[in-house]
Amino acid sequence: MLALGSFWLAGCQLVVPTMRAGGAVLVVADGESESQRADDLSERSIVPDGSALPSAAVSGVAEIGAVKSGAVEAEVPAGISRLDLSTALSLATGRSVQAAFAKARVEEAYGQLDRAKAMKLPSLRAGLNYNKHEGRIQDVAGSVIETSRGSVYGGLGAGAVGAGSPAVPGVVAQFHVADAIFQPRIAELTVQARREGVRAALNDALLAAGIGYMELLRAEQELAISDEVVGLVEQLEQTTGQFAKSGAGTEADHDRALTELALRRCEQLRAEESAAAASARLAEQVRWDQPTVLKPAETRMIPIELVSPDQSVQQLVSTALSSRPELAECRYLVGEAVERLNRERRSPLIPSVLLSASYGGLAGGLGSDLRGAGDRLDADAMAYWELRQLGFGEGALQRESKARISQARARQLQMLDRVAREVTEAQLRISSGRRQMETALQAVESAEQSYRRNLERIQNGQGLPLEALQSLQAMAAARREYARSIADFNIAQLTQQRALGGRVEAGVSAEPSGG
Repeated sequence: MLALGSFWLAGCQLVVPTMRAGGAVLVVADGESESQRADDLSERSIVPDGSALPSAAVSGVAEIGAVKSGAVEAEVPAGISRLDLSTALSLATGRSVQAAFAKARVEEAYGQLDRAKAMKLPSLRAGLNYNKHEGRIQDVAGSVIETSRGSVYGGLGAGAVGAGSPAVPGVVAQFHVADAIFQPRIAELTVQARREGVRAALNDALLAAGIGYMELLRAEQELAISDEVVGLVEQLEQTTGQFAKSGAGTEADHDRALTELALRRCEQLRAEESAAAASARLAEQVRWDQPTVLKPAETRMIPIELVSPDQSVQQLVSTALSSRPELAECRYLVGEAVERLNRERRSPLIPSVLLSASYGGLAGGLGSDLRGAGDRLDADAMAYWELRQLGFGEGALQRESKARISQARARQLQMLDRVAREVTEAQLRISSGRRQMETALQAVESAEQSYRRNLERIQNGQGLPLEALQSLQAMAAARREYARSIADFNIAQLTQQRALGGRVEAGVSAEPSGG
């Protein structure tokens, strides 16, 4: 009976004092100081607070792991870094490689825009050349003569030989007028498209960090559940062992308790593994550069509301279609493809131009005589029209440009469908998540009530300690499901915020009412 009383007291200390109207709170076993209990809860606490009613869970006031008022904050052990959601999102904003790559593409597009705008400006070239000829040469009249001559030139341009203009003009502007008209437009649209791409990349990075943090918080909550269940099963194993020695129970019951304890320890190891893996994933997403394990700073998990529940799916889809950066990017890319087609259509009607001028000093004469130095100025201006490959090349380029427009529009339609699907799916998960939280909270309440009643039966001598095993398993499963339902609900909220085109932020969480 001493063992029975000990088990009963342990069960009461774990459940009964924490039962309040509408929920249950998990606390640690007796024998620990208030400070130790607070440390344990702030380190890994997972249980729904009793102040949260099912309706409160829907509005975001149900909480997991609430620390009692006056509790002492746990010190952070060596090798562990605390990270809250706001910090994780801030780190993702500043350290995202994906966003940095997108920003570099924007800089590249600005460079292309600057180059397109400067296309009409001339280039400057300076140089010198020396020419020596020995033997036969044809003069401008057509006669072939025997001669020996040489010349040297230096100044703006190079390649000044004979009577022609320098082969390399000193000041030259050469471009297709169609490019001067359309390339700046094309480059401007490319810049705008890539700027929207930066917004999309940053939103993706923030969503990944937010989900990673919620996954870490869920893993830590499940680890806390496993830790507490192992402690309860250890007490159960000790009690059944004492019952077996005293003859009040059987060795088979003790073996069953030992088996359950081994299984729960395996489950605890898996929970530790999941928490460590979640920490590593979050560290990758925020590029955490310290060799430490990440732990969530929050000591409780509460539902967050980022999207108003009063809006219909149609309203949300409409908002997303006007706000998503991916759709704006698609619109700019369609415009870019259209401008490229306009360029190809007008190209045969618009000339290319060449404007050049060279100035320098020229000296030369017969043989190796380089006397008679003086200034030399050459200027040329020309315009010409081109019909590429007898017109077949023009048709091929226009066909290619039309295909690019079709591709851009197809991607735009694909993105429209994707956005509508993402918003609808996220809203379904949010609606389902609210109902799951209500149901899971009810399961926690009924499971803890069942566990309490089993302990009462054992105290009254109406059953053996092993009979509490099934209700203990149900209580652990219910608490784990409640933690998962809140994490899934929060992830759905973050996903919906991203689907609507907004940046994922920590959001405003409703404070739990009633402590």
